[in-house]
Amino acid sequence: MPKLPNSLNTWPSETFAQTLKSEIEELKPSTLPLAQGKYVDDDHLKVSVLTVTEGEQTIEANLGVFYHEIVAGCSCGDDPMTQDAYCEMQVSLNKATADAEFKVVSD
Repeated sequence: MPKLPNSLNTWPSETFAQTLKSEIEELKPSTLPLAQGKYVDDDHLKVSVLTVTEGEQTIEANLGVFYHEIVAGCSCGDDPMTQDAYCEMQVSLNKATADAEFKVVSD
């Protein structure tokens, strides 16, 4: 489970959303539930923080995640190729441990 200690340390300041965005973008896309069963380009992950709420034990953020999906096997001259992809996910950040749990809420 990834940890986001810098994000936790900036909560509830004005820099929280930017820190969260930066920390998630530094993660390997394979740690996120992106494009299940498909390949994701590790170099093109961009995150937008849509909303943030605080619970008793967690900080919940809804995210827009932009990435490139690798499409292979079409026997084309430019195989494999990439295509733009987007999904929305939620991250639950544990306030005691900085553990981050991600789940896709829409593709």
